[in-house]
Amino acid sequence: MAAEVDRRRVLAHRAVRQQLDRPGSRPADLAVLDLGVQDTPYGSARQALAARGADGLDDDRLELVWSVRGAPHLHRRAELPALAAALWPLSDADATRRIAGQIRAGAERGRAAFRATAEAFREVVTAPTDKGEASRAVTARIPPELSYECGPCGARHVSGALFQQAGLAGGVRLVVSGRAARLAPLAVRPTPPEQASGTTALVLAYLRLLGPATPADVAGFLGTTATELRAVWPEGLAEVRVDGRRAWLPAEHLDALRGAEPVEGVRLLPPGDPFLQARDRDLLVPDRARQRELWRVLGNPGALLVDGDVAGTWRVRQVGGRLELTVRPFTAPPKRVGRSIEAEAERVRDARGASDVAVRIDPA
Repeated sequence: MAAEVDRRRVLAHRAVRQQLDRPGSRPADLAVLDLGVQDTPYGSARQALAARGADGLDDDRLELVWSVRGAPHLHRRAELPALAAALWPLSDADATRRIAGQIRAGAERGRAAFRATAEAFREVVTAPTDKGEASRAVTARIPPELSYECGPCGARHVSGALFQQAGLAGGVRLVVSGRAARLAPLAVRPTPPEQASGTTALVLAYLRLLGPATPADVAGFLGTTATELRAVWPEGLAEVRVDGRRAWLPAEHLDALRGAEPVEGVRLLPPGDPFLQARDRDLLVPDRARQRELWRVLGNPGALLVDGDVAGTWRVRQVGGRLELTVRPFTAPPKRVGRSIEAEAERVRDARGASDVAVRIDPA
């Protein structure tokens, strides 16, 4: 019989697995680095580390690279060669689906398109290089059907989806300064793989940190499909029912899930925070109108987490060295929450290197 759990237990379990209870760890030792921490917009990954009470926010064991779905993520440097192989498309059809937008004909090359682009990166990025310069040089080295004519700038570009998803296998890292990003070679450059390997380990990492979950949930996070993922789906998982919905997690975590209690207190989670990466958004935020507030087409706000549940949104604006942080709770918060928001705002200020922060809590 599958275990029965409710939404409250699932959120409590995820918050503990993601160390939002702040046990105290250096950044690279945080469990969320098993999947990586998204850095969109740039700087938000530092805020995610701060929300977990990381012991310092700088760690020379971390590297910023394009990884999951081609988005910038912080990862442990030592794990990047294995990560490049785990994120490689699982089949030619999988590769085609991942990049079909701008180059439908070129996408039919499947994994050969990824390999050609990764090899071009290895030739082009041998020193810190402007992103635009790297794009032009890569475009010149790949088959023409992997690029497209860009009307606004009157030039031919490599497909953006292909460019970013092949970057890690091409051995490039991101160097960000302000709003500008440059590419630079990794100290240890992975060889573009012939085929994916180690993807099951990434699936298990998702299930540890964001489980219980379904194959469709994990596939959505990795940028593939549930059909492709079935070939690498782990064995020995425990099936549970979350408010009647079938889902899975590692069997050794079942007892912890059953006994999970909410993490008390307030956290200001940045856009793209690992807690918000779960694909079962109806569980995270059941109200559809509130989902639309939190996950937008462009410019997502951060999430106000109160006692382990999403209770509102927040945004910050920097004026000189000063931050203006505005919180919009879904419902009127008790006074203790208001006081805790002020304390959490200091963590945001520190993560962004600002001198001061002013907090405004809008009425619900």
